[in-house]
Amino acid sequence: MCSAISKKWFAIALVLSWVVFLLGCSSGIESSNTASDKTPAKQESTRETVAGGGNMKLFSSAFSNNGFIPAKYARDGVAGGQNISIPLNWKGAPAGTKSFALVMVDISARNFVHWMVVNIPSDITYIGEGASGKNMPPGSIELLNSFGTSGYGGPQPPPGSGVHDYVTTVYALEVGQLTLPDDSSYDDFLQAIEGKVLDKASIIGKFSR
Repeated sequence: MCSAISKKWFAIALVLSWVVFLLGCSSGIESSNTASDKTPAKQESTRETVAGGGNMKLFSSAFSNNGFIPAKYARDGVAGGQNISIPLNWKGAPAGTKSFALVMVDISARNFVHWMVVNIPSDITYIGEGASGKNMPPGSIELLNSFGTSGYGGPQPPPGSGVHDYVTTVYALEVGQLTLPDDSSYDDFLQAIEGKVLDKASIIGKFSR
């Protein structure tokens, strides 16, 4: 009789162990599915998107992207500097572009502004060498740079401060005009174009002394 009871409890224990095993498997599959479901959401949250498809491209005949800016484009007072504004041309602006805005900042010096322009007509795709203050597109407005002067202010990094990166960006806007005071800051500029950018393109030039 004891043998029969032992066999009964053994059978019960065997059934219970299978139940625990199956529940564990079920739990593992659900957890795996949950992790799988979360993966696309995580990718979506880290994906960078640019309105308009990111088709715009910006070039300069003076230097290549990540290349060094020639000395003549540096600010007066720098060896060889003539404060001649850099030439720029762009392409691939999306349909619906009503104006362009332009900004050049030294990201190695906390976004020190070297050039900031708004209200560039939508049919313009080129700004020639030395155009600042002399031959800018009709209707465009050059705001003050961080030197406190209107228009272009060439690179002038402190001696011995290493290589500085100057990022020039052209924004394609869905509005034809921005109203900004001449002394607007870079943050004011970014706030003014927020929600109005269809596409943008950048080029980086380097300079040191």
